[in-house]
Amino acid sequence: MGKTYCILGGGGSFGIHAALYLLDHANPKKVIGIGRNPLRPEPFSLGIEKREGYVYHARHLTYEMDLLLELLDKEKPEVIVNFAAQGEGAVSWKHSWRFFETNSMALAKLSEELMKRDWLERFIQIGTSEMYGSVEHATKEDEPIKPSSPYAASKVAFDMYLESVHKFLKFPMNVIRPSNAYCPGQLLHRVIPKAVWCGLTGNKLPLHGGGRAEKSYLHARDLGRAIHLVAEKAPFGEIYNAGPKDPTSIREVVERTANALGMPFEELCTVTGDRLGQDSRYWLDSSKIKRDLGWEPEIGWDEGLAEMVAWGHKYIDELRQWPTDYVLRG
Repeated sequence: MGKTYCILGGGGSFGIHAALYLLDHANPKKVIGIGRNPLRPEPFSLGIEKREGYVYHARHLTYEMDLLLELLDKEKPEVIVNFAAQGEGAVSWKHSWRFFETNSMALAKLSEELMKRDWLERFIQIGTSEMYGSVEHATKEDEPIKPSSPYAASKVAFDMYLESVHKFLKFPMNVIRPSNAYCPGQLLHRVIPKAVWCGLTGNKLPLHGGGRAEKSYLHARDLGRAIHLVAEKAPFGEIYNAGPKDPTSIREVVERTANALGMPFEELCTVTGDRLGQDSRYWLDSSKIKRDLGWEPEIGWDEGLAEMVAWGHKYIDELRQWPTDYVLRG
């Protein structure tokens, strides 16, 4: 029998897809999802709670650390994957201390406690490509850090903490810095699910700045495969970018989504002004993870967007009622 995996931030769509990938491919003893809330309804949880070998618990990383550690000590997962974060660079200009409270402080406290546990074999932090800021070329892992928001700065702080405790205290860690991920079950304020929702409900997608910004998109199942490979084979202490070879403009993403929906681009969106702190290009050099672990993305736009549209059609009655704006919570 394989290992017990614990996914912190396990109620989010990327944590759910990572759990599904591990259930399907890692032959795990158990996969434990832990998030701050109970699981969302099926359009977002994808029915994962029905899967054999999976269990979910609601524990708040910041405010219930003692209860979280009690649970971890009971389950003794060999591998912990951390997605838990106060997310969203675009909204982190206000209440920015909350981002450091979770993304830096709480995770440093957790790591210090984990160093006392002999059952932990590996801690994998899911970082962010936003720490490199807007770039003119594909960025490697040792690129100078230029965070473009308080959110990105709070994520960087914990990455640097992990590097130091690995180097001097031998904490068994790795960091994966993925590009912008997408997947069925993603909340509706993100551009791809929101575009699908708009197309299926007759609403117009606001396209900030005409969609000139370029981002690198990755299906969450490809990220799940990167996590599995890092858990199995990566040397401790290594940091890996994980993204596609080339970025895609937001406009092209929306055009491709309109095409997957079978509707004209002009019918799907309306052009608006730029967001505060909107980076012009996120672009990763992922040659290191390919060289070390043999990973590269496998799911192309056509397959990925067809999945998104199928998910939208399947759950459109529930999705009609769901909010499409981001709400900041503790």
